[in-house]
Amino acid sequence: LKTTRYNDNTDIPNVTDGTAWPTLTTAAYCWYNDDDVTNKTTYGALYNWYAASSGKLCPTGWHMPVDAEWNTLITFLGGEGAAGGKLKERGTTHWIAPNISATNAFGFTALPGGVRLDNGSYSFIKERGFWWSASLADLLLGTAAYYEINSDTGQSFHSSFLNSFGLSVRCVKD
Repeated sequence: LKTTRYNDNTDIPNVTDGTAWPTLTTAAYCWYNDDDVTNKTTYGALYNWYAASSGKLCPTGWHMPVDAEWNTLITFLGGEGAAGGKLKERGTTHWIAPNISATNAFGFTALPGGVRLDNGSYSFIKERGFWWSASLADLLLGTAAYYEINSDTGQSFHSSFLNSFGLSVRCVKD
């Protein structure tokens, strides 16, 4: 996803200040390394949880998948041990070598857009892809679920990050 507006046409703030990013309690997006020219078209935007969980990020008629939907996809593709490779774009055009087990067998064409960390810095472009789930992990801790695919394995991973992280979003048709 690379939208800069919610589906109601409201602007999402683009926060480039690395010191402001970690303290946000409102919606924001950014481009990896604040470089839309290089990263927008290929990797899309990174959204904090406040933007991702708004219910208005995906286009009308689409939604951000919850854990159950991610898990259905991963199970269908052979489980966590095999799903990552089947979801990744083949080759090393956008992934660093070796991009293990990448077949894109499902046509998902996962790309490694990296992450904006909770300290405001960027990491892992071309190496790892991270996607928010619409499922909250722990309200008190301020964490939400995400899914991850790496260049050095065919596995997929599921865990949680603080809401201040910036991750990619994939939408599912309603």
